[in-house]
Amino acid sequence: MKFKEIIVYRPNIFRDYRGDYWTLWKEGINEGKDLNFNHDKVSSSRKHVLRGIHGDLKAHKLLTCLQGEVYCVVVDNRNDSPTYLQWDWIMLDDKSRDRILLPPGFGNGYLVLSEQAVMHYKWSYEGEYPDVGEQFSLKWNDQRLKINWPIDQPILSVRDRKK
Repeated sequence: MKFKEIIVYRPNIFRDYRGDYWTLWKEGINEGKDLNFNHDKVSSSRKHVLRGIHGDLKAHKLLTCLQGEVYCVVVDNRNDSPTYLQWDWIMLDDKSRDRILLPPGFGNGYLVLSEQAVMHYKWSYEGEYPDVGEQFSLKWNDQRLKINWPIDQPILSVRDRKK
């Protein structure tokens, strides 16, 4: 990724005729960050669903694709950053098992490329959960961003259509 603040974790995967075995998270592999992961979420989506670009200013999020394949977009939404409103992408899938750690101020969205995808979010934040009222949203096709999504007419939530 072009953002130095984003960490991509590539796990060691043991594979044999039964399947694979790998570590999702282990304390101490957080690249010097003192994070207390206190909230996990899972999202299941079907092909062509685009989960919009959302983020907040207080949480770190570790994103993993447990099943399927997604085109994951990350946007810097920190007003004082030299990379403000710049974006990058990474493929997350159940083959590579790559994970990305997003710091506060970065938003993410993803498009499901496989028939089904299951995403795992591991959150670290102080205080109360930064729910929708504390989150920022950027429209998936915001002309300022010029994101190269591999689809023109994704399936969107009401929230992502309105923004």
